[in-house]
Amino acid sequence: MAKRDYYEVLGVSKNASTDEIKKAYRKLARQHHPDANPGNKEEAEAKFKEISEAYVVLSDPEKRAGYDRFGHAGADGQGFGGFEGFGDFGGLGDIFEMFFGGGGRRRSGPERGNDIRADLELNLKEAAFGLEREIKVPRTETCGTCGGNGAAPGSKPKTCLACAGSGQMQFTQSTPFGRIVQSRTCDRCRGTGQIIDKACPTCRGEGQVRKTRSIKVKVPPGVDNGSRLRLSGEGEAGTKGGPSGDLYVYIHVKPHRVFTREGDDLVCEVPVSFTQAALGDELEVPTLEGNERLKIPEGTQSGTVFRIRGKGVPHVNGYGRGDQHVLVKVVTPGKLTEKQKELLKEFARLDADNQQASATNTDKGFFGKMKDAFMG
Repeated sequence: MAKRDYYEVLGVSKNASTDEIKKAYRKLARQHHPDANPGNKEEAEAKFKEISEAYVVLSDPEKRAGYDRFGHAGADGQGFGGFEGFGDFGGLGDIFEMFFGGGGRRRSGPERGNDIRADLELNLKEAAFGLEREIKVPRTETCGTCGGNGAAPGSKPKTCLACAGSGQMQFTQSTPFGRIVQSRTCDRCRGTGQIIDKACPTCRGEGQVRKTRSIKVKVPPGVDNGSRLRLSGEGEAGTKGGPSGDLYVYIHVKPHRVFTREGDDLVCEVPVSFTQAALGDELEVPTLEGNERLKIPEGTQSGTVFRIRGKGVPHVNGYGRGDQHVLVKVVTPGKLTEKQKELLKEFARLDADNQQASATNTDKGFFGKMKDAFMG
């Protein structure tokens, strides 16, 4: 009978990653293992062998490359078409642990603690100029009473006699492919390799306790929303003398009512009156460090942007600062007195006379051009 395509056997695409192949294999192997199908053992054995053979090839980069080029003939040329050398390939031992109840192995040596996360909210000025603040962080710490070994003061953990301190018990399992040696977590010491006769009263033998600590966080100038600070060794405690994990502090910057941040630059909008824009003026402009004088020239149009150098946000972990951009918005008055109306009408009349004189002196003027355009 012709062999099926290995990718088809595992139900993955030809572009599947190594992790996808391994995940598909674990799922199928668990489903079709002979011990999991006692009522149809022969068919399950054949299916399991086909799945395992496909995994042997596709999980190995060199074997997979040969198979992709030449198919099963290329696989046979590599010396594994007959599915020899069935040993512990690519984590098969872990699969058997799942089938036979071994569970995941516990490491007997030191293990690093987990990283943890904290969130810190700042206003714009705090983010711009930095600060030092204390935050409260709940975390797992090494028990101070027993020093992390879990034994009560005056006693020590003993080596587990059942597993000789390895934390693992070995068993031999007969399979259709021969006898396979498997490892299971020791039931007596739960994989630790040690037995505690008298548990520490503080941590109850766990070697760790849960505490909430106040930790000082130094925020550098220039951080922005979404910035992340790493505090080495301030995470969860390690086990068996392993190092602690890290604490990652995520920064959240609250919106400001005056300024908008664009990178390291700040933008603010300043309203001016019609007369200020027309005649020019000197304005009091807000900055993060107080008011700053800004001169606007006569004839300034609404929407004009002025720059104040060096009044933005400091460059994080660098030198210098961004700039502040001031957007001028001309405000039209909502209510006018009779006197103001008269003056504006007079201004409008004089302005119209000036515009007409200017157009007559230099050209036909706007209406003359329109007449020429439509009348030919």
